[in-house]
Formats: sequence, structure tokens, C-alpha cells
Amino acid sequence: QVQLVESGGGLVQPGGSLELSCAVTESIDSLDAMGWYRRAPRKQRLLVARRTSSGVTLYGDFVKGRFTLSRDNAKNMVYLQMNSLQPEDTAVYYCYVQRRGSDYWGQGTQVTVSS
Repeated sequence: QVQLVESGGGLVQPGGSLELSCAVTESIDSLDAMGWYRRAPRKQRLLVARRTSSGVTLYGDFVKGRFTLSRDNAKNMVYLQMNSLQPEDTAVYYCYVQRRGSDYWGQGTQVTVSS
């Protein structure tokens, strides 16, 4: 059972930046995929960024170069650097990994973009 713990959410002004962190209880070298999704109020869950074991990283269309997915293999951490945040980025952000065909999710961290 893989466990994920997110941190780094909060309130930020439009145009600001946040970095989300996700601590993974398994070696991220063993993962088939890792990334972040988000769910805004009354909306569907959307892909934010996802990296497969082959090294390909996909971003949601709305990202438009503002966010960067990264990882620290030694620390088993997954990060999401978010820049130029806008009110429409307000959502709960979920860390996600896939291992041996099973999906695992964190509890979510709230990101609110507001002046």
C-alpha cells in the first residue's frame, strides 16, 4: 500500500507562485507513473501533470507552461511548481502515483488564488 502526503497548499494572490510537495512511502523509482490532478468546486477532476516511467511528462492544456512537475528520487518526493497562478487555478490538488497497475491518491491540498 503506497501512501501519499501532500503539503504546500494555501492562499496566494493572482500572479503568485506555490510549490506543492508529495511525500511517497515507496521508492518512486518503482512507480509506473506519478503526478498531480486537481478538482475545482462543482467541476470534474482534471489532469495537471503526469510523468510516466518512460520519462514522458504530460500537462493539462490549461497549464500553458506555468507549472513544472519534478521529483527527488533520493527523498521519494514529487513536486509541482506553480507560477503565474490565477483565480481559476483554485482547487484541491491531489498527488497521484501508479504502481503495479494500482492507483494511489493523497488526501489533497487546497490551493486558493485570490486577492
